Amino acid sequence: MRSEEKSGDNSVLHRYLITALMAAIAVPIPLGQGLNIHTADAAVEFRPNSQVKTTIANPQLLYSFLGHKGKVKSLAFSPDSQLLASGGADNDGIIQLWNPVSGEKLGHISKAHTTGVRSLVISPDGQTLISSSNDSKINLWNLSNNRFSRSFVGHNSNVMSLAVSPDSRVLVSGGLDGIRMWDLLQQRPLATLVQFDNSIHTLAISPNGQTLVSGDHKGVIKLWNLNTGKLIREFTAHSQMVTALAFTPDGSSFITASGDGQIKIWQPNSTKPVRILRGGNNWVNTIAINPDGQTLASGGRDGVKLWNLTTGELVNRLVGHSDWVNAIAFSPNGKTLASGSFDGRVNIWGIASKNQN
Repeated sequence: MRSEEKSGDNSVLHRYLITALMAAIAVPIPLGQGLNIHTADAAVEFRPNSQVKTTIANPQLLYSFLGHKGKVKSLAFSPDSQLLASGGADNDGIIQLWNPVSGEKLGHISKAHTTGVRSLVISPDGQTLISSSNDSKINLWNLSNNRFSRSFVGHNSNVMSLAVSPDSRVLVSGGLDGIRMWDLLQQRPLATLVQFDNSIHTLAISPNGQTLVSGDHKGVIKLWNLNTGKLIREFTAHSQMVTALAFTPDGSSFITASGDGQIKIWQPNSTKPVRILRGGNNWVNTIAINPDGQTLASGGRDGVKLWNLTTGELVNRLVGHSDWVNAIAFSPNGKTLASGSFDGRVNIWGIASKNQN
């Protein structure tokens, strides 16, 4: 949200609240539940080789974390790049917490959800870890005291994707039953943007916090004004499900990935792609953009791929998983890339940008 709207346009928040209170609630969690912080059951297979220089052309596998019994479905870095959260699917319901710098396991949340963890996000202010699941709940965890905060209840189906505004005020959740907005400061529902329209599989918020982009199971992209909740435009971007969305750091473009095997670059004011990245026809599950805006990482059936966003060139393929890659995340400092797979591994790669020494 824009800073000037905090006082002059609080009516927007109130209007959202009125329309949503009957359909969604925020449920406090009883005291005594929290994060299990320990390192006894840490499982790390690889240690870094400090003699190897890490670059885009020569990425190094630093660590391989083994903490999930089943598929790894989601990843999220803290703003300081010192914490990585990973979520397990297939009724695992566990969130593992790792230090991607030292390779240590910090702890876990053993019963984060009653079913698999679909999406994870850490607020830009670093205060809150947010998780969603097939159990239709959104859970909030206070990272300052390592305690379970509360649940947001409003969806009645799988919650597939989460996104937080840059000012950490607004959470947007996308599920098989539509899109909802939540006030993270007041911890209350704000609005339902669309309900029972399309099954939403992925969301992204622009760096300036003004625009929300959603992708659904039909391959349709919708752009929303995040301040008003109004639909700006919609168009068919892919022939199959939109599986992943990401804005470039400068907000000038956003990128979509799909089950049709294509990765496309778009400008927010156009319905025609600027570029299509070509490197195979296999299903793409996930994408992430390096903070320097130069490199895109994609994950899917054929592993992890690195792309030059300026030229569209396929730069590298990373070998380290034995099954589909379903989650990708760059650390905010741009020094590491995390990948999570159906093989249960979370791999940490050293992948310095051109601007880093």
